[in-house]
Amino acid sequence: MKEITTPADLKYDAKGLIPCVVQQYDTGEVLMVAWMNEESVGLTLKTGTTWFWSRSRQELWNKGATSGNMQEVKELWADCDSDTLLVKVDSPGPACHTGNRTCFFKRVEGGAR
Repeated sequence: MKEITTPADLKYDAKGLIPCVVQQYDTGEVLMVAWMNEESVGLTLKTGTTWFWSRSRQELWNKGATSGNMQEVKELWADCDSDTLLVKVDSPGPACHTGNRTCFFKRVEGGAR
């Protein structure tokens, strides 16, 4: 297994961003998808909580800093191409800004069931 030793070892897009899937570590539930940049990856590793890059606000944000629903990082993984991240967290409260447990609560009708 190849180790990524620094955030700089990851592959970011032209805007300096990498997508990150957030998953509850013990159940496998997918909670959200957000974007990270090299700085937010470093902060996530340093603090043990999730940090992301807000594309709309153009600023870093620490998930749960305002709501109190902090995500404790258990593991951080890169995919085979090092261009997508999976962060396994303990997220005791809602992960979605709508107050839902997960951001994935809208079924797209007409698809596979």
